[in-house]
Amino acid sequence: MSQSKTPLPLEGIRVLDVSQVMAGPFACMLLGDLGADVIKVEPPTGDQTRSSMGFKLKGDDSLGFLNMNRNKRSIVLDLKSEEGRETYLRLVETADVIVENYRPGAMARMGLDYETIKAVNPGVIYASISGFGQSGPWWKRPGFDLMAQAASGVMSITGAPDGPPAKSGVPVADIGCSLFAVYAILSAYIGRQTTGQGQFIDASLYEAGLSFAVWDICDFWGTGNVPQRIGTANRMAAPYQAVRAKDGHFVLGANNDRAFRKLCEVMERPDLPVHPLFETNALRLANRDALIAELESTFTGQPRDHWVETLLEAGIPAGSILDYAEALDNPHAHERNMVMPIQHPVEGEVKNIGFPVKLRGTPQQVRRHPPLLDEHRDEILAELRSRGERQVSNG
Repeated sequence: MSQSKTPLPLEGIRVLDVSQVMAGPFACMLLGDLGADVIKVEPPTGDQTRSSMGFKLKGDDSLGFLNMNRNKRSIVLDLKSEEGRETYLRLVETADVIVENYRPGAMARMGLDYETIKAVNPGVIYASISGFGQSGPWWKRPGFDLMAQAASGVMSITGAPDGPPAKSGVPVADIGCSLFAVYAILSAYIGRQTTGQGQFIDASLYEAGLSFAVWDICDFWGTGNVPQRIGTANRMAAPYQAVRAKDGHFVLGANNDRAFRKLCEVMERPDLPVHPLFETNALRLANRDALIAELESTFTGQPRDHWVETLLEAGIPAGSILDYAEALDNPHAHERNMVMPIQHPVEGEVKNIGFPVKLRGTPQQVRRHPPLLDEHRDEILAELRSRGERQVSNG
């Protein structure tokens, strides 16, 4: 694996990843990409994601696991056993950050809740990720992305106006919670430099979903009308959605008066900007269906590629609707390194999704392949023994 010549921003920070599936592991991987020493503490059966997905690779680990667990070391600890808890608490003494996503109350039943951990290591930053948070009437509910999307309102506004509620195609609550957790962890770590104290972080999928719904919630508060499904359209501007061309759909965003006038000029439709239903953005929103019908009466005369190229050349935001094969295999994705091959001891070369942001001064590094289950047990235990010996020798 590639090594950074310049120290990475989080080098020297130790993170215990006591989480499974997505939100916790993804957050810890982002910290590992930036240099943190991430130790993945797994149950004897391993992270559930190791055996997920409906297809097999050469080994036992799924491609989903391999894409959320690079830059980590793995050790198996049975936290329900006395021996497992003892070893875990020795690791806690060395940790800066702990991330766990057990169901609320489970860590307390094992005697490993924040108050217990804080007594062992007052400076630890302890992030608990759950479906609905650690308080409130729903705190004990099992929480997955689907349940969070439903409870936060996200599903109620996703899909076609005449269709049933739909789940977002990507796990917005899981990934959103993961990103908010990273933001909180790094903020707490910076704060610790002054206070010397760690703190507890309570992150939930439910609140991530609500936070992502800022436009819809503001629309509700401002009008008193409960937002409904509007397909690909936008509540703040029109036209800003997918539209139909001769051979399929494309997206465009003429979301202010100037852009709308330019769009109509390119379309050779001078009648639209002065139409009494479309003169302002407020009117265009109120009469969106009629507006889109007018636009599509012109768009369907030419293929979508013609319109995308024409609109982009005129400075109007537009784009093709790509599937994942197209989204990953195009010159822009290649230039941005969004398909990142890494080496794995069982799979050989395996694809990972590239780093989602780029740091120029200290770019993220793939320092470790996604770990095999319990791969680093001997190495981690040797470090703990060495630390104990140093403490004894230092008196």
